[in-house]
Amino acid sequence: MPAIEERQNSKGETTFRVKVRIKGYPVQTATFKRKTDAKKWAQSTESAIHEGRYFTNTQSKKKTFGDMIDRYLEEIMPLKPKSMKTQTQQLEYWKEKLGHITLNDVGSSNINAIKNELSTGKTTRGIRSRATVNRYLAALSHVYSVAVKEWEWLSDNPTMRVSRLQENRGRTRFLSENEIKRLLAACKKSENKYLYFIVVLALSTGARKTEILTLKWDNVDFERGAIRLDETKNGDQRSLPLEGHAYDLLCELFKNRVIFSDYLFPSLNYDVPLRDIKKSWMKAIKQAKIEDFRFHDLRHTAASYLAMDGASATDIAEILGHKTLQMVRRYSHLSEAHTKKVVASMNTKMFGAKTSEQLPAE
Repeated sequence: MPAIEERQNSKGETTFRVKVRIKGYPVQTATFKRKTDAKKWAQSTESAIHEGRYFTNTQSKKKTFGDMIDRYLEEIMPLKPKSMKTQTQQLEYWKEKLGHITLNDVGSSNINAIKNELSTGKTTRGIRSRATVNRYLAALSHVYSVAVKEWEWLSDNPTMRVSRLQENRGRTRFLSENEIKRLLAACKKSENKYLYFIVVLALSTGARKTEILTLKWDNVDFERGAIRLDETKNGDQRSLPLEGHAYDLLCELFKNRVIFSDYLFPSLNYDVPLRDIKKSWMKAIKQAKIEDFRFHDLRHTAASYLAMDGASATDIAEILGHKTLQMVRRYSHLSEAHTKKVVASMNTKMFGAKTSEQLPAE
């Protein structure tokens, strides 16, 4: 039971001091001018303590939004080295906008206002994409999740009440068979002796540029015909089938490898891999007369040809290393021809061969 003590201050005014004692928790006290207010506070405080809400609410009134971001950057961000640079920049942006406000006073309306500012504001590269704005929200959402679940600074994650922007389906630029021939011919002529090997690997496996450039010979299993990726963008290990021309090329590269380097594609300093191939890549693209094409589109090209060859969305996701099927839906239209053949085969087995190719009369 709360204890309420009637007192008089130096001015002779009557006040009511209330104490809430619950075993296992520190004593909570407050002073009011009216006894009814003291009773109400005591009841609400007791309920909040029993329900695990009281001390969380106290922290949210003491800590600022900036305090939350700072602690996250200090304790959690070092555990995410691959995301550190991008997410630190994103969280610093949030801190600049809302850092001075106490956590208790930051609601979904504040976050939504900054979201709208992000989606309309211009950067050196132009207006941010919807996907980028959603990444800003995702970074902040994880901060709030940690603050709620691990630090108990809050009882609620306001970002969950902020709608994400609908993202575009995604770029699906891929090379035609003729463009592939022209590009490979240009890569063969490149002054960069590794460019042809790198591009063939990208086309045949769908691997990312960084994944290819950092490959070590320990990652290549010639007996199994596979490449093991120890570190990927998603943080998971992944195995890539090594087949046909790509396999033959790696056998050739192995025979002529730099013996004292661990990397397939070492830089002039053999202890580190090639950092960038932008100059030789852009020159090859220009010589091949290919427009509107980036190195990452080689990955789209691999996925697109897999889809056109009948690979399922699950197969493509596994090869490319996507955790969900959402990212591979952009290639679904390319598998329509394969799907049509499957359905046609099923119908033939059920009902016999189609007897007419004519369209119905109108």
